Formats: sequence, C-alpha cells, structure tokens
Amino acid sequence: MRTVAIASRKGGAGKTTVAVHLAAAAEQAGLGTAIVDLDPQASAATWSDLRAAARPEVRCCPPNRLSIVLAEIAPCDLAVIDTAPHAEGGALAAARAADLVVIPCRPALFDFHSISATVDIAGLAGTPAAVLLNAVPPRGPMADEARDALAAMGIDVLETRLVQRQAFVHSLTAGLAACEFEPRSKAAAEIRALHREIALRLQSHRNQETSCRNA
Repeated sequence: MRTVAIASRKGGAGKTTVAVHLAAAAEQAGLGTAIVDLDPQASAATWSDLRAAARPEVRCCPPNRLSIVLAEIAPCDLAVIDTAPHAEGGALAAARAADLVVIPCRPALFDFHSISATVDIAGLAGTPAAVLLNAVPPRGPMADEARDALAAMGIDVLETRLVQRQAFVHSLTAGLAACEFEPRSKAAAEIRALHREIALRLQSHRNQETSCRNA
C-alpha cells in the first residue's frame, strides 16, 4: 500500500477537497483506496456520509492511532491521509507514515509563509514533499508567479494545478467528486491529471527503494 498525506499548517488551503478528490480519482482508476481523516472536524467523513457509494472508505482516528488504522486498511492500494491545520503532531505523524506529502496552497502571498513549516515537517519525517497550487484563478498570472516564488524558495511544485471551479464545490455537497459529478468537466480532467502525476511519483519512489535494497 502506498500512502499520501495531504498537509498544510494553514487552514482553508483545501486539504479535504484535495484528499477526497484524489481518493475518488484513484478509485475510478481501479485502485482500492481509503481516506484516513485526522481532522477533528471530520469533513472527509461527512462527505462519505453523503455518498451512496461505499468506497473510498473513510476512517476517522486521532494521530496516535494512525499506524493501527493504516495496518487495518493495508489491503488497499492507496491510503490518503487528511490532516488538520495548526496540528504539528498530526502532520508529523502523517508525514512519517506517508510516501509523499502533498501541500495544497492557494496562490496568494500570505499562504507561502506556512508552506516552509510543512516542508520542514516532511523533512523531519524524511518524506518527499511537493506543493499543489489549488483554487487557482482561471485567468491572470498569479499561478505562474506563485510557482516562481516557490521555486525561488527551493520548494518542489507539482505540474498539475487545480483551478477554482464550481464543480469542486458542488460535487462535495452531493457526496461526490468532480470526476463523478461532471465526468467530462475541466475539473474532472484536472483531478485525473493530479492522480496520474502523484501515481508516477509514488512509482518512482518505489523504484528508488527497490534500487537501494538491491544495491
């Protein structure tokens, strides 16, 4: 099982939106997927309660039980951990359990100050991390400017960007993801691209692990 942690020290970055959409896209791609919700607000679990579909499974737990829950869902192909903001202990536990930490960031300057703290947490855990530009304005240079600013800070940024689209919002209120709610929409295409990019990174990480063991 591969594990992705969605983490950011800043509230409102869109962690839960990214977590449930990534999990739903993975399920559509044929992967058995589960979401582990560490946020006391349990937004991912609320989304699951609205769904008619049984998968992806959502499990709520405090950070100190994360390893137990991950062991219980280990038959899955992919686990997505949704973390709470302003919870360094939970973010560190998630980063230590993960193969990749994805850091959603709205492309506004005031978001950047919290990113380095999350990158530091991933570094402390020894887990690679990458920023996902989320809720990007559909027009204007803001996303490119944000990417350049992050690159100047030496921070890895995913190629995929999620644009601020109504499909991401409306699908959640229906207990769906954009790829289910409007399968041919631009939002659905973006989330599928995100899943493909993350899958490639996870495969690369696995190949590196194999090479190290065989060296």
